[in-house]
Amino acid sequence: MAHEVTLITGDGVGPELAEAAKRCVDATGVDINWDTQEAGLDVMERCGTPLPEAVMESIDRTECTLKAPITTPVGTGFRSINVHLRQQLGLFACIRPCKYYEGVRTFFSQVPVDLVIVRENTEDLYAGIEFERGKPETAELIDYINKVSTDRTVQSGRDETGISIKPISVSRTEQIVRCAFEYALQNGRKKVSAVHKANIMKYSDGLFLETARRVAEEFADSGIEFEDRIVDNMCMQLVQKPELYDVLVLPNLYGDILSDLAAGLVGGLGVAPGMNVGPSGAVFEATHGSAPKYKGQNKVNPTALILSGMLMLRYLKENEAADRLEKAVAAVIAEGKDVTYDMKPRRDDPSAVGTQEMADAICEKMN
Repeated sequence: MAHEVTLITGDGVGPELAEAAKRCVDATGVDINWDTQEAGLDVMERCGTPLPEAVMESIDRTECTLKAPITTPVGTGFRSINVHLRQQLGLFACIRPCKYYEGVRTFFSQVPVDLVIVRENTEDLYAGIEFERGKPETAELIDYINKVSTDRTVQSGRDETGISIKPISVSRTEQIVRCAFEYALQNGRKKVSAVHKANIMKYSDGLFLETARRVAEEFADSGIEFEDRIVDNMCMQLVQKPELYDVLVLPNLYGDILSDLAAGLVGGLGVAPGMNVGPSGAVFEATHGSAPKYKGQNKVNPTALILSGMLMLRYLKENEAADRLEKAVAAVIAEGKDVTYDMKPRRDDPSAVGTQEMADAICEKMN
């Protein structure tokens, strides 16, 4: 039986990456019925919304989506579509493997970096509970804070302060920590590290750490080691000795930041896939942005979205096909011939190929 999958083509370089990833997934021989949908800036100009209802209907129907990058306006404009999808669909876990492939340019090529970031996706500062500077409700909140928390007063003026609220709950923390342990068990991992700032934020990150420790006790006989690290120390540890770490579980903001740090260890966002998982479906996406300045140039690296397609195949229980696709990607990168400019020793190397040509080479490796 064919798998039903929604393909969101995105904007900027999204459509060309979507085409490359789709061809590579199809080259595995897995039978997929693709429901192609558009979302993003281009759609916003035509339809007045970056995420038409038809897109959500398709995602709800297929419960499996491969999504190319979509632009998130900075400072103004519509809110992140990525965040909206995670909240609307209950995609509570963002899982980002960061694995070194031979041939990728990185300072850490001699270190066996193979990390998995498991990030809580729905709360923390990314919940979007904000109070704008100068608004009456913001001033009232500041007055309330100063009244009930005399040891934590807001020092700046009522009209010059913006506020973001950071909710951390027991239930969501239990959910994400269990997800990290279950991922470790299913994928032969050895250790889960909870990352926090509980030494400073005792009622939010402190709750995260307390809950993580309690959930870890449920897996005491699993053979999976558990530890915790303060987030700033974790950043240093990953740069100094990343080989000591395996699966990291984090609240939303830290997970976003450390997933980019970990991607930097293995060559950058161009080779970093991701998946967002919930109780009734999953969205697979590259971790990089839409790079609109390269739109239509057939230039950008398709590896991250192709590897996201590999993760999708594993989710669909097509493990043999996923293995072949990952090995094909690894082989093309290791050879270093049919790769995009950013994967060459020199970025001006005239032998660099385009997005679609690299996808062609990966498809050929599976034949």
